[in-house]
Order: sequence, then C-alpha cells, then structure tokens
Amino acid sequence: MTEFLVPAGYGEAELTEKRSRFIARVWHTETEAAATAHIKDMREQHWDAAHNVYAYILKTGGIMRYSDDGEPQGTSGMPVLDVFRGGGIFDVCCVVTRYFGGVLLGTGGLVRAYSAAAKLALEAAGTGVMGLWVKLLISCTYSQFAPIRAVLEEMGAMIESTDFSADVVIDTAIPVEREDALRKRLTELTAGAVEPLRSGEEMRAQRQASGGREESRGLKKGFMN
Repeated sequence: MTEFLVPAGYGEAELTEKRSRFIARVWHTETEAAATAHIKDMREQHWDAAHNVYAYILKTGGIMRYSDDGEPQGTSGMPVLDVFRGGGIFDVCCVVTRYFGGVLLGTGGLVRAYSAAAKLALEAAGTGVMGLWVKLLISCTYSQFAPIRAVLEEMGAMIESTDFSADVVIDTAIPVEREDALRKRLTELTAGAVEPLRSGEEMRAQRQASGGREESRGLKKGFMN
C-alpha cells in the first residue's frame, strides 16, 4: 500500500487575534464516525463558543468535509481544510473553536486566524508516515538474544514483547521495505540458524522522535504464513 502522511497523534493549540480566542484541536481519525464524534464532543464541550468550525479528510473513500459553522462562507472551514490538503495530510479531523472577542476580523483576518490555528495544532500533533509493517516472530537461544536485539534496534524494528522460556521468542515489527535486509542480517549473524516467521501485518503511523528514534502506532491485520 502506498505510504501517506497522517497526524502522528493528538495536537492542540490556541491563539488570540483581536481578543478572539481560537482553540484548534487535531486528531488522527480513520473513520467518518470517529470524526463526527470528535466534532460532537467539541460542540458539547464548547457550547458557549461563537463557532466550532471543523474539517476532516479520510483516505478511504476520499472523503472531505468542512463547516464554517456560522462564520462568513469560505472564511473558516475551507481554510482549515486547505491546511491539510496543502500538506498532503489524510485521516485527519480538526475542530477550531472561536470565542468572539468583540472585534470583527474581516474576511482576510478570519482566514488567517483559522489557518494559523489549524497549522499550530498540526505542529503540536506532529506528522507521521502511514505505511505497511510486517510482524515477525523470532525464536533464538539465550546467547543469540542480545546480538539479535541490537540488530533489531539498529534497523528500526519495534520489539512488541519477549518471551523467555526454553528459548527466547521475540515478537517484533518492521517496515515492510526493511524486512529482506533484516532477514539477511539475521542469517549472517546466526549462520542461518534463525529464520523469522511472519505472523501478521499492520498499518502504522510513524514519525521521528527526539534523538532520532522512530515511534510507531498501528492497527493489526493478522495472517499466518
């Protein structure tokens, strides 16, 4: 499956423009039901706000929705949507809540304020690459465990769990494009004694964390070889 950009997590930001407060929130959202739930929650939480503007884009089905929620047409919902369209961000939902400060901002001022708030919330969430990862079960001896773990960490694999019994069984996941290289490294390291077993696949949103390590999160699609 082709990789694409998504919010790496939840992001929230606030700015003030001529005494109006703009509170923007961004979620990584994969279904329309989840997007509408976020919108409903914000409307209920901020029932006293002047506007709860929203926009969302879903990869599956190519769905894009937005609402100005009473602001002049084209000044809020579409600019928020354009922040994510322009950045190539999918599976995203954003709600920008405005508490009116008593000063009219004009068409241009509204566009700039809503766009800026959405951008700040996206920056807070971070962006990640949604791509295909494979899950592998690696069975090895206790003496092989430390060098194998070092190879997994070096290649950016995520160790999900480790079972220490008669042998060591490592449940790990790695981006599909690195699988062959990992298998080759393990063959060289163990003289062919260790052969990973594919146990499933996942789509994960991955981003660079501080220190250069990769963080990932995903939904499982299990299968056995």
